[in-house]
Amino acid sequence: MRGNFLGGKMTKENLQYIENVKAEDIPWHRLTTAYKRATDFDKYFDVLFKMKSKEDVKEAGNEIAVNIEHQDTLWQATPFACIFLYRIFKKALEDRDKNPVAAYLVPELAELFGYIFEAVNIVEDMEHPDPLPHFKDMLDEEYLWSEVYDEEEYNMRWDEGNVFPDDLYYSFYYYSKQVLLLLKPLLKETDDEWSKKLYELIKA
Repeated sequence: MRGNFLGGKMTKENLQYIENVKAEDIPWHRLTTAYKRATDFDKYFDVLFKMKSKEDVKEAGNEIAVNIEHQDTLWQATPFACIFLYRIFKKALEDRDKNPVAAYLVPELAELFGYIFEAVNIVEDMEHPDPLPHFKDMLDEEYLWSEVYDEEEYNMRWDEGNVFPDDLYYSFYYYSKQVLLLLKPLLKETDDEWSKKLYELIKA
């Protein structure tokens, strides 16, 4: 059945987690993405946050984008990536008038956020369990992959269909949405096409 968390409000504890967690606190190397583990994500976030080179930002952004959303599917690293992309988006908005790289990044991130939000909407229209109670619960040891990549373990879990428990899997979507909903007041300050589309999605 549909869980009663559908459309649930952000709790104070989860908001504090989103606002305060540091990239180095996340075991990226133990989180899955569409094609690999998220081992280098903290490096990509650093490149995006500095907004120095358009080429470097584009490359880092593409690496993140293709790995956190693929064909309307979100992954274990996605909600955590959304936290840092949300912070980067805020900074890009602040700097866009004085930094062309920041101005480039605003619509690029808005486009990615739009794809993620659409993926969430698809899953929320389906039957699903409640999410895990807390954002940080997704990092419990029982849900993390091995410290060192083990191809045999990886293939076995996929072959047996024993990849993610249902409540954990739905949490990828639920908590990604919780982060993206924080964008709503920021999007009122934007005038690019992708940000306008994202605002319409979020306010619906």
